[in-house]
Amino acid sequence: MPGIDECLLEVMRLPGARGASVVDWTSGLALGTIGDSPNGDHEATAAETAEVARMTAEQPAFAHLAAEGGGEPPGGPAGSPSTPVEDVIVTTHDGYHMLRFVETAFDSSVFLHLWMDRSAGNLALARMRLGELAERLVLA
Repeated sequence: MPGIDECLLEVMRLPGARGASVVDWTSGLALGTIGDSPNGDHEATAAETAEVARMTAEQPAFAHLAAEGGGEPPGGPAGSPSTPVEDVIVTTHDGYHMLRFVETAFDSSVFLHLWMDRSAGNLALARMRLGELAERLVLA
């Protein structure tokens, strides 16, 4: 099971990978970074992507359908440790940004951020690999 550094090294092996980070979306802090940052500052990018992650994970519109008769989605309210959002993909004219939420034993407020070159990247492959890495990631 890879730790943060090993996970980021594996992410950078993906075709078109330009930069990656593991971010705590509650605080907006980068727990680890590698490669380039879209704006040249990994910490600023972590804070900006954390806003997108938080905004997405906390919205009821993205929750699983509640059980018959209403109530909360399985696992509790959106943004809880079992948030139903798996990933967020943002496309730009020259790149892809993928945020993959990581389920953890504690508060599940961590995600992987991958920035890829649009002409060299393979979005489907990246989504599958980030999912696999998120499942195996060990946060210590």
